[in-house]
Amino acid sequence: MALGRNLKMEGRRSLTSYYTAPVVAIFVALGIVGVWMMTSSSTVSMQEFSPEGKLTEKQAISGGKNQPVKTNTRDLPEETVEGDTNTSTNLDGSDTEDKQSENLSDKPTQNKNSDNGNPEEIFEAEDKAGGKGKGEDSKTGDGPDEESSSYSGEIKKQGAPSVSGKIEPDDDSKTHKSDTVEGQVGANDQTKDQLSNEAFPDGAQSEILNEASPQNGAWLTQAIKSNNENEERQSSVINTSGAHGYNWKVCNVTAGPDYIPCLDNLEAIRKLRTTKHYEHRERHCPEDGPTCLVPLPKGYKQPIEWPQSREQIWYYNVPHTKLVEVKGHQNWVKVSGEYLTFPGGGTQFKRGALHYIDFIEEIAPDIAWGKHTRVVLDVGCGVASFGGFLFEKDVLTMSLAPKDEHEAQIQFALERGIPAISAVMGTKRLPFPARVFDAVHCARCRVPWHIEGGKLLLELNRLLRPGGYFVWSATPIYQKQQEDIEIWREMSRLTKSMCWEVVVIKKDKVNRVGVAIYRKTSSNECYEKRKENEPPLCQNSDDPNAAWNLLLQACIHKVPKRGSHWPEQWPERMKIPPYWLKSTQLGVYGKAAPEDFSADYEHWKHVISKSYMNGMGISWSSVRNVMDMRSVYGGFAAALKDLKVWVMNVVPVDSPDTLPIIYERGLFGIYHDWCESFSTYPRSYDLLHADHLFSKLKQRCNLISVIAEVDRILRPGGKLIVRDNFETISEVENIFKSMHWEIRLTYSKEKEGLLCGVKTMWQPKEVETITYAIQ
Repeated sequence: MALGRNLKMEGRRSLTSYYTAPVVAIFVALGIVGVWMMTSSSTVSMQEFSPEGKLTEKQAISGGKNQPVKTNTRDLPEETVEGDTNTSTNLDGSDTEDKQSENLSDKPTQNKNSDNGNPEEIFEAEDKAGGKGKGEDSKTGDGPDEESSSYSGEIKKQGAPSVSGKIEPDDDSKTHKSDTVEGQVGANDQTKDQLSNEAFPDGAQSEILNEASPQNGAWLTQAIKSNNENEERQSSVINTSGAHGYNWKVCNVTAGPDYIPCLDNLEAIRKLRTTKHYEHRERHCPEDGPTCLVPLPKGYKQPIEWPQSREQIWYYNVPHTKLVEVKGHQNWVKVSGEYLTFPGGGTQFKRGALHYIDFIEEIAPDIAWGKHTRVVLDVGCGVASFGGFLFEKDVLTMSLAPKDEHEAQIQFALERGIPAISAVMGTKRLPFPARVFDAVHCARCRVPWHIEGGKLLLELNRLLRPGGYFVWSATPIYQKQQEDIEIWREMSRLTKSMCWEVVVIKKDKVNRVGVAIYRKTSSNECYEKRKENEPPLCQNSDDPNAAWNLLLQACIHKVPKRGSHWPEQWPERMKIPPYWLKSTQLGVYGKAAPEDFSADYEHWKHVISKSYMNGMGISWSSVRNVMDMRSVYGGFAAALKDLKVWVMNVVPVDSPDTLPIIYERGLFGIYHDWCESFSTYPRSYDLLHADHLFSKLKQRCNLISVIAEVDRILRPGGKLIVRDNFETISEVENIFKSMHWEIRLTYSKEKEGLLCGVKTMWQPKEVETITYAIQ
């Protein structure tokens, strides 16, 4: 640049009086090359070399105020991403500092995806920004590509340069506008410092990512508790280095777009000796999970957003009419043009769920919806209108029903934005811990509670919190047919022997149905006074919290000290560690259990508010059904409390069993083994969150089948946020790209990675027939 100024100052004199023509040409060329190198460096990398030769994490902005910046983690060496040593290995396998320099200076600014021909926008945020979305990124090249979108965000920090840009509406059919960066390099250091505690916080909050050994903690795993797990499948780690060439196919199965692998294993169902206890509705998982993709229904559209979705959904998203024909007169569901509508009724509340809900609280005021009673289990839920309208009372309801002849009732519930799973009360315990539901509801759910020693009702007793309520509205309560009379007599005897107190029995004059409400005992005194030990008390060795693949037993578990006291009223209970967490217990992350709980909550509040809310390009107004695929204390779900979303907290069976804590704080969840499919319909969730899940699973599962399951349960346009080690992030990124997902963001710091992806409407052309799922 100094040369340029000298030339300008000497412009009055003849240049040839000092230099020969070749020398002049060389100087001019060197000047042009110098300017080009200064400007081009800002378009290739967000990092510079320090005087010592090491990469620093300052942002290069020297190419002009509005110079677009683009990075691609695949094109940068590991040192750029991890910052560990002076020399490292590139992601493509090449070595040496010379190649690092070459990558930093010579990489093209636009990278075409080899699978679909569209440019992929993969963004690595500045160190410690944690996916906040600094808005520096923009498309480069000749012009916009309508089939791909770039990541944009808006951040304004006091005392820091403005990183301007606007998050476009979350519409996958649009290409987001590029953002620009303004400010000086020195001022940008201040931005980096202010953003340093976002997706990967430093200090005490970063410690929350490091788990203690589960064997030394306060909670055993479900696999250990149940003692009924299959031997771990020692599948070799899948090499996904060539995942872009993976040959995905569409699943050809009898269930078509509604395929649930563990519930549609028709070959296993045909081999059952009996279906007397609804064995055919239980889980029968294939030995190897499918690696094909479930097709979309013809005419599928983006789901209607909550709360409108509670009233109506697109017909072609769930094109089933059997319930309309069978239950239409009871106001379950109706067809209206291109919509399915839900008037809010049910078999026992034809005049509307809200009236029915209010009637229950009117006759049993101590239920106190949303304060005293927060977490409810609705058995035989139908289309889940009961749970859907309880949201207005600040009540969270786990609705369940089998995948049976009542076509797609759980699928209707999920499409409406109401929590639900496909499950049946058959021969095994439900996948929930003991004493966690504040109330259990059954509105003419056709469950034979009284048979075989009351085995099924005793399972509800296991799940019901001491002092909790069982709300039962069924024909035996108010009709006088002989069968109803006999059932009522048996239920009265059984509930009395279980020490359930009758709170009230009353008929609703509007709906003209009867409701019986019982309360479970909160002490063992009644059990000790019984004249007959029938149903018998369970053996002391029987762990009521063991719930994965465990057969039912017709016995009563005693009330323990833990859980005998009712939690604080909602929402206070969400923030307070359960009283039975002792400081002498070691938590999942190695701290004292109550401190661990609080640190986890603060960690997720920080990450979500500073990163997930603004930095992912996610329109949270379009998000309703959320799953935390590996929850610990439920901190992620708790941090989303003020949004109009619900979160299914999944505690894997090989993780510390913290699910009772999640329920204690007024949230809900389920046990699951991710080497198997989840008991839900395809296209159930708007957002999946996987925190250090895949790196654990790939040691014992086929990672490809796990990813196929993720694709199955996520809706088109749905988002996936993955937090894991850098190597795993690279693996899953390649796999998702092979499925034509849009990768909006990748980020790494100190061997930890973050990825945000969006499922598209892409479907393979080839077909794979799953023989065990063919009728």
